Amino acid sequence: MAIIVKPLVTEKMTNITDKQPNRYGFIVRPEADKLQIKKEVESLYNVNVVDVNTILYNGKRSSRYTRAGLVQGKKNAFKKAIVTLKEGQTIDFYSNI
Repeated sequence: MAIIVKPLVTEKMTNITDKQPNRYGFIVRPEADKLQIKKEVESLYNVNVVDVNTILYNGKRSSRYTRAGLVQGKKNAFKKAIVTLKEGQTIDFYSNI
């Protein structure tokens, strides 16, 4: 079972990577712990992981007014992991496109 759902490539995460070139973000399964995330990143990308920070986000309710009336929904809850690699190592997300 895959722990990593997808790499996080957003404007905010890109700014963090520009300031600290050895930090990368991933969306992971909510039940994953830091050791599982570390092992999976090391095996998938052949790098050495120094540190893993995790953040749990709750799903938020959203509503908007449309021509058909009020439309209500909910955004999904997710877990984000920020992985710090050993100095000098990088991950290229765009190499296999």
